[in-house]
Amino acid sequence: MNNLKINVKNHTGGRPYQCKMYDNSFTRKIHLKLHTRIRTGEKPYQCSRCDKSFSLKNNLNIHNRIHTGEKPYQCSRCDKSFTQINSLNVHNMTHTGEKPYQCSRCDKSFSLKINL
Repeated sequence: MNNLKINVKNHTGGRPYQCKMYDNSFTRKIHLKLHTRIRTGEKPYQCSRCDKSFSLKNNLNIHNRIHTGEKPYQCSRCDKSFTQINSLNVHNMTHTGEKPYQCSRCDKSFSLKINL
């Protein structure tokens, strides 16, 4: 199915793939499959180097970087590198001073929502 058809389904409410266990529906069959894996705990992607397994192949690929030492995301301002793009994005806030999460009870702001 092409992206235009998927986009139209998203806007018209066309979500033909219904989860039988939860009140969720999806525009694509693969999204239902991934949802089901996560909800049931199915983890078909096993690391060949340790006992960890994953629901999503991409998560296994990211995990493998722990074993290989690969850190493909390099900071352009210093010599630090990271295994995940999200970690680089958080790190970049140390250079910019960006603190997008503000406490609703005081003046303090934080780089990470978890620190609120």
